[in-house]
Amino acid sequence: MAYNPKMAYDLGIDAGGTYTDSVLIQKSDGKVVCSNKAFTTYPDPLEGIKKSIDGLDPEKLKSVAVVSVSTTLATNTILESTGYPVGLILIGNYEIPSDSGIKNCIMVQGGHDSNGEEAAALDLLAVEKFVLEIRNRVSAFAVSSYFSVRNPEHELRVKTLIQELAGLPVVCGHELAQSLGAYERGVTAYLNAQLLPVAEGFLKTVVSEIESRGLNPRIAMLRCDGSVVSMHEALKKPIESVFSGPAASLLGASYLSGHETCTVIDVGGTSTDVSLIHKGLPHLSETGAVVGGWQTKVRALRMETSAMGGDSHIWVQRGNINIGPRRVIPLCRAAVLYPDFMSTLKKRWIPDRLKLDEHIQATKFFVRTGQKPASLSREEGELLALIGNKPLSLKDIYWDRNILPSKKVMGSLIQKRLVQVIGFTPTDALHALGEYTEWNAEASEIGATLLANFSGIDRQEFCLEVKQLFARNMAGDLIAFLMEGVDRTEIKKMLEGSFFARFKVDIPVVLLGGPVRAYVKELKQLIDAEILIPEYSNVGNAVGALAGKGTKRVEITVRTLYSESKYDLKTKGIFVYTPAGRRHFVIRSEALDFAEEFGKKLILDYMAESGLFPDQVTIRVDKKDIKVHAGEIPVETRFIFEGIANSDVYEKALSGQNEFDEGFKELSEQDSLLDVSPV
Repeated sequence: MAYNPKMAYDLGIDAGGTYTDSVLIQKSDGKVVCSNKAFTTYPDPLEGIKKSIDGLDPEKLKSVAVVSVSTTLATNTILESTGYPVGLILIGNYEIPSDSGIKNCIMVQGGHDSNGEEAAALDLLAVEKFVLEIRNRVSAFAVSSYFSVRNPEHELRVKTLIQELAGLPVVCGHELAQSLGAYERGVTAYLNAQLLPVAEGFLKTVVSEIESRGLNPRIAMLRCDGSVVSMHEALKKPIESVFSGPAASLLGASYLSGHETCTVIDVGGTSTDVSLIHKGLPHLSETGAVVGGWQTKVRALRMETSAMGGDSHIWVQRGNINIGPRRVIPLCRAAVLYPDFMSTLKKRWIPDRLKLDEHIQATKFFVRTGQKPASLSREEGELLALIGNKPLSLKDIYWDRNILPSKKVMGSLIQKRLVQVIGFTPTDALHALGEYTEWNAEASEIGATLLANFSGIDRQEFCLEVKQLFARNMAGDLIAFLMEGVDRTEIKKMLEGSFFARFKVDIPVVLLGGPVRAYVKELKQLIDAEILIPEYSNVGNAVGALAGKGTKRVEITVRTLYSESKYDLKTKGIFVYTPAGRRHFVIRSEALDFAEEFGKKLILDYMAESGLFPDQVTIRVDKKDIKVHAGEIPVETRFIFEGIANSDVYEKALSGQNEFDEGFKELSEQDSLLDVSPV
């Protein structure tokens, strides 16, 4: 069937923590023609994706040319600490923060200096011992070496050894970032490795569902800087999708509201994200994405994100109301999902007030997910055997015992996705107040009454406090984002106090998310701003998944090295540092020519993966010379290459490709996307 833009549609899919949204946009005029929402299904998202697409016009689906996907799956995995176990190998002398929380980590001798020269011999024996010790306890390895961006030799040698000894995926720091900061590159590689099984499962699910419908579009994924990438690239670097959900919300909000400059608050099931688009361009972070307290080297939106969403767990302790950080199934939804849940909830178990914590709550219940356990400790196996396919409170689980389960063991079962938690949420508070009526309001009312009793207030007041707390957090995230550098404590004082003044926002604030309309009144009391909720705001992320452009960014550095003697200023040579390694030159002009040609080649090779020819790509080259004294030959020249697909031909290229031939068979391989070798 020939490509006909007037009869073609684009399908956007966003898999969030609670909902999976789908939307069809007509290519000829860019209008949304239909949309649908379905619950995201755990642990396998296939059913949620299927039901979401099922709600779209079946005739229009037959003419889908492009499918683009965004997801908060990676973000939520990190926020909830449910990533797969990874072994981290740091090569060189690192200062590891005492509160890093990284398990299965070793630091070995090795690394290079800033010129790419070996600083210390690589201790492969220590690496071998570590790999053999933990290979059966992890799903992948991450490797980061000092100045691997100048010379990745040690990372590559360790990678080869691990693949020989364990046969597991290995992620190297230099493959993900070219900026300095060895520990941060290590964290980036560590998180990326945690996400590899999650990304593979998700992308294969999307492809299998599209294939099952007899469709043959090109499938792309939105990246966290607002650009789109092929599935092959997305699988290799799932960390770059860590904020693809927020990127989608930002692009979608701008698209739907018609404002090229605006700030966006996107309230999802698991998190709330604040970001900014200015004159049509997403505001990017200078230092790399921060998620769940981890500083990474991922080029992403500058944003404020918090582990607070519509499905965040509301729990009480010592009379205080707490939100999150874990996502749970709301009581109102559980009453629909599980026929016997209402009778369990009506038992109204009242735990000892002094024992209350995040797990011990009158409104918290546990149920199996149906996922098969791989390896369990004795304690985990015993506890899992007590949890069934129907929601149970801790009292129901341990009715004949005098002790409650270990918080650590229960947390491990939840992290392994073997147990799903049900609890009271902000969504329940809105149901109990009658402001949101999607599911069973009676379940929410019972839960609110139980928790209110522990807070010393009535049900109505409790729910209003939850709502006010949620709105304050939204406003706090917004102001902290816009007033970067201002102490968050001072912002909180302003929002919680009673003053004859309030914050003013000079650009439109666009809200996205299911029940965001319920918080407009509270937000306007906290901040002076134009607050907008555009049509289709409830599927804004799915719209945004289609609004990104194909881009690729490459950094290459050319450095002149001199002999160490202050009496001898002869050059030792010119070195070119690329994502594929370093190369030595004697003549500087040849080094510069090579850098420029090689940078463009990397861009064009990458774009060819999406079916684009050189004349369909615009390459911008930013060249910066660094000199010690004016008039001297630069000691360093930095090139930044940015390739941008021309939007019209990019769509045609996407629609003309077959994603399901040999390309998808390579998804699980870890070979290089670019046809270059270390130099």
